[in-house]
Amino acid sequence: MGFIKKMFDGSKRDVKSLSKTADQVESYKEQMAAMSDEELRSMTVKYQNDLKGITDYKEQEKYLDQILPEAFALVREAALRVLSLFPHPVQIMGGTVIHRGDIAEMKTGEGKTLTATMPVYLNALTGRGVHVVTVNEYLSSTQAEEMGQLYNFLGLSVGVNLNSKSTQEKRDAYSCDITYSTNNELGFDYLRDNMVTYSEERVMRPLNFAIIDEVDSILIDEARTPLIISGQAEKSTGLYVQANVFVKMLKDEVDYNYDEKTKGIQLTETGIDKAEKMFKVENLYDVKNVTLMHHINIALKAHRSMLNNVDYVVQDGEIVIVDQFTGRTMPGRRFSDGVHQAIEAKEGVEIQNESKTMASITFQNFFRMYNKLSGMTGTAKTEEEEFVSIYNMVVTQIPTNKPVARLDNADLIFASEKGKLAAVVEEVISRHKVGQPVLLGTVAVETSEYISGLLKKRGIRHNVLNAKNHEREAEIVANAGQRGAVTIATNMAGRGTDIKLGDGVVELGGLAVIGTERHESRRIDDQLRGRSGRQGDPGFSRFYLSLQDELMVRFGSERMQTMMSRLGMNDEAPIESKMVSRAVESAQKRVEGNNYDSRKRVLEYDDVLRKQREIIYKERNDILEQEDCSEQVRSMIEESVRRAVNGHFILDEDEHEYKAFINFVEDMYISEGELKEEEIARRDKDDIFKVVMNHIDQQYASQEEMLGEQMREFERMILLRTIDMKWTDHIDTMDQLRTGIHLRSYGQINPLREYQNEGLSMFEGMLEDIEDDVSKYILKSVIDKDEQVEREQVAKGEAMLANDGKEKVKKQPKQSEPEIGRNDPCPCGSGKKYKNCHGRE
Repeated sequence: MGFIKKMFDGSKRDVKSLSKTADQVESYKEQMAAMSDEELRSMTVKYQNDLKGITDYKEQEKYLDQILPEAFALVREAALRVLSLFPHPVQIMGGTVIHRGDIAEMKTGEGKTLTATMPVYLNALTGRGVHVVTVNEYLSSTQAEEMGQLYNFLGLSVGVNLNSKSTQEKRDAYSCDITYSTNNELGFDYLRDNMVTYSEERVMRPLNFAIIDEVDSILIDEARTPLIISGQAEKSTGLYVQANVFVKMLKDEVDYNYDEKTKGIQLTETGIDKAEKMFKVENLYDVKNVTLMHHINIALKAHRSMLNNVDYVVQDGEIVIVDQFTGRTMPGRRFSDGVHQAIEAKEGVEIQNESKTMASITFQNFFRMYNKLSGMTGTAKTEEEEFVSIYNMVVTQIPTNKPVARLDNADLIFASEKGKLAAVVEEVISRHKVGQPVLLGTVAVETSEYISGLLKKRGIRHNVLNAKNHEREAEIVANAGQRGAVTIATNMAGRGTDIKLGDGVVELGGLAVIGTERHESRRIDDQLRGRSGRQGDPGFSRFYLSLQDELMVRFGSERMQTMMSRLGMNDEAPIESKMVSRAVESAQKRVEGNNYDSRKRVLEYDDVLRKQREIIYKERNDILEQEDCSEQVRSMIEESVRRAVNGHFILDEDEHEYKAFINFVEDMYISEGELKEEEIARRDKDDIFKVVMNHIDQQYASQEEMLGEQMREFERMILLRTIDMKWTDHIDTMDQLRTGIHLRSYGQINPLREYQNEGLSMFEGMLEDIEDDVSKYILKSVIDKDEQVEREQVAKGEAMLANDGKEKVKKQPKQSEPEIGRNDPCPCGSGKKYKNCHGRE
């Protein structure tokens, strides 16, 4: 508790310290103003030359700390000349917090984009690269274009990384001093870079410094969903259709129970009986019916808790996810665990194949790989505990440049949703009559369209900004502060948008923000409120609630309902009470707590994969960077042989099956007839190992002689192909294990510990499989030495046939005749082993 108290009390002391830094920067103002444009630019060259002489990362950081006041003053002067903007002292304070790797909480309209230019410039001087991370590509492009003028003026390069860019364009963007990108694109590029076949195909440089705009949205709200790169899995979609038909026949509270608070759904005894009759099974909960049960459960979820125009929209015959925190659609993203297919069945669109996970990472683990991480937002203090514990970033609240003049009224609560929305419309009309601009915030697309219909009936002109109508976002937001403007928006207007007031609007009281429902996160409500009252402007905000709102239904509306009916209140007499606001805030805190637990759980499970991912990616990168991988190959062969010897000779000497061992060695490592029983009979394991390795050395030497210079490239491509194949299979298996592991808790077993133990065991098994396969492919493959060995060919799994008839590496259709092993099927098609058929001849 002492530490926490210190942390919070420290904010005031921190602000004093930051003020001193701002004063230091201010002291350079006259000096910078006296410099010519060329002199300002020459300062950048001087800093860069100084940094070239410092190779150690920590020493570079010390140098940046020393030049901070002068460099920040340099950026201020350049911003004035290029953008006609001059950062205020509070922006210098915010920039200092960002430079030291923490979070600057700055209110709306305080100029976070300009604030970031100072630490971005300072850290870009090292040449290691600075990533400015935004929540969408629109902001990446506009910020890069606007602020790029400033950086270019100071002699730094700026790139924008967009999803639509080619590999070369992405590489060029990442090679710039400053790169603007979205969090999703950064994560996916990192995963793709660890799937390439040649090192020059990678687009990213080592991760150095990231500044995350709207840091709470990216590191908190989006952290519950890991980034996944998928491939097609061959699984039938028929069961989704059947489960969908069955679920449509069920009745709420008869065949299943739905818990509003947890959103959990359980079949009742009646529902179970119906399922067993419908699918003709004796016991639905039998182990062999796990897949069926899973499909029924996700079909129930799709129908009962996943709502059209709230969680997703149907566009052009496809299900497109709506981000609940921003209100934006997320094309290309799919719900996991079969939920997306269940929704496709529900909405009657084409059901896509299930996917196989090939690579995945959470935002927590991705961003923790940066040398330094920082961020800025208008709302982060409520989540400071999470930022400190997971990212080691403290939240510092930066004072506003001018006092906030916005009037935040207490919530109004109504008995029904219909009464609430009718009151909202009356409020909009009364403010619209005097010309005051109004921004109406809704949680769901559906609500925004319903209110739009009510306003149309009353003849009020307005704009709607939601997931279905986001193309005109910039235009709608630009006009939202004009006299008489009425704008209905989902959460997408709550972040990164600056609504400037039109002529005469200040006298009318500024922008009026009306919230039609509380979001489950307080930060989202604060973001909506923050659209009004920027830079000391007047403004107004109020939330309208009803006892039928989702948050109220889930938490504590029964007490409210009882109290309202006792007082004889109805929709004509709403409650305006601080007590109600506190009750709502308490409900929000509980949901935030649940969400934090959920994110923590995702991170705990991903931490198991993180360690494994680091091992595999490091191994892969070593292979890509090395010219000669023969030592790794040799080590893998030795481990594989040692395991084979230990596995075959565990019984008494009298019971040793030498023939079985020789057959195995011939299948795996050497040509038939090379190893004789008398060489290994009555010898200990170490001697047997040495004998086998001698034969393998000869086999390896003959492969090297045949391939010549191509041997090193051949080894590299076999290593890459085998690692990739086994790793993607392992990830998919871990994904399936994760899906069902929670059932272990019914047996009083900790699911996470079981996942860790089984995950480790499976990973060790995978490493052994890699060693065995690499040994076999390197030693047993037949390659026409006249043909060029190409890595992509093996990476795609093309034409691998070994000389025992099993697998081999080829480039062209032309093949050399493979040797037929004694135990292989006879090529004549008889079905007998070769040794018992034509092998006798």
